[in-house]
Amino acid sequence: MPLYFLALAVFAMGTSEFMLAGLVPGIAAALGVSLAQAGFLTSAFALGMVAGAPLMAALARTWRRRSALLCFLAVFVAAHVAGALTTSFAVLVGTRLVAAVANAGFLAVALTAAAALVPPGRQGRALAVLLGGTTVACVAGVPGGAVLDAVFGWRAAFWAVVLLCLPAVAGVWRVPDTPAGTKPAGLRAELAELRPLAWVLLLAALVNAATFGAFTYLAPLAAGLAPVPVVLAAFGVGCFAGVTVAGRLADRWPGRVVALGGSLLLAGWITLALVPAALPALAFTQGALSFAVGGTVITRILHLATGAPTMAGSYATAALNAGATAGPLLAGALLGILSPFWTAAALVAAALAVVRRAGAGRSG
Repeated sequence: MPLYFLALAVFAMGTSEFMLAGLVPGIAAALGVSLAQAGFLTSAFALGMVAGAPLMAALARTWRRRSALLCFLAVFVAAHVAGALTTSFAVLVGTRLVAAVANAGFLAVALTAAAALVPPGRQGRALAVLLGGTTVACVAGVPGGAVLDAVFGWRAAFWAVVLLCLPAVAGVWRVPDTPAGTKPAGLRAELAELRPLAWVLLLAALVNAATFGAFTYLAPLAAGLAPVPVVLAAFGVGCFAGVTVAGRLADRWPGRVVALGGSLLLAGWITLALVPAALPALAFTQGALSFAVGGTVITRILHLATGAPTMAGSYATAALNAGATAGPLLAGALLGILSPFWTAAALVAAALAVVRRAGAGRSG
C-alpha cells in the first residue's frame, strides 16, 4: 500500500535527522573540525526543515502529488550521496541544508497525500502510520548511526539512508498522481485560510518543544537509574504506541485526546521533576502521551485547513521542527537552574493554555 511506502520514506528521512547525534565525533575527527562545529550539522538540518517546509510547499502546491514526492525524494537522496562522498565540511553542511529542505517539502506533501489515501473519517489513522515512521527513526536513528560509524565509519550511515530510500521511490510511484491541492486557489487565499490556525500551530510547537527538550537530556538523566539504552528505547517505543493508538481516536475525539492526554503528560513531567528516579517507570508513558497529543494536533490542523491542505502540512511541519529546535535550546539554557523535566512541564502547561484559548479540541 502506498501509505506504508510513504512511512518508509519518512522513516529514512527521520533516521537521517536523528543519526547525526551519534556521528558528530566521527565527522569531527575525519574532517578536522571541532565537536562544536560538527554539532552545527544538527542545527543546519533543523533550520532547513523550519524554513523549507513553507517555501517548498508554496513551490509545489500546484504540482501533482506523485511528481512532487518523487522530486523531493530524489533531491534528498542526491544530497546524501554528495554528503557521503565529500571531504569538505562546508559542502557537508550544504548537503544537510538541502536534504532538510527536501525532507520538509516531502513531508508537507506526504501529510496531505496520506490523508487523501484513506476514506473520510480515517485520516487520523493514516497520519499515525506516516508519523510512525518518525517515531521508529527516533528509536533507531541514534544507535543505528553510532553502530555504523563504529564499524564502517560515518559515511556508511549516509549510504544506509540512501538504500532505505530506494524502495520508497518504488512505492511513491503507486501514489495517485492527483493535484497536490484540492482546488487551484491562489497562494494568498490559502495563507489567509491558515491565519486562524496560528494558535493550533503554536500548540504543535509547544508540545514538540516539551518532547524534544526532555528527550535530548534523557540519557544523562537516566544514568545511574537504569541502562540508558533501555530508557531511550522505552521512550521511543512509547512514542510509536502513542501515535498509533491516538490515530484511532483523533478522528472521533480530538479534543479529549488533547485535553486528557495533555493533562496526563503534564502530570508525568511534574512527577519526574520531583522524583527523577521514576524515569525508568515513566519513560514509556511519557513517550506515548507526547506523540499521542502531538499526532492528534497534526490531524486537527489538516482537518481544519481543507482549503489549503499542502500549505497546512508545511506549516505543521515547520511548527513541529521549530519546537524540536527550541525545546532542547531552552532546556539546555536552563540546565543548572531547572531540570529539563520542569522545562517540559512548563511547555506543556503553556500548550494546555493555548488549547483553552484556541478551542483546538472543541469538536471532541
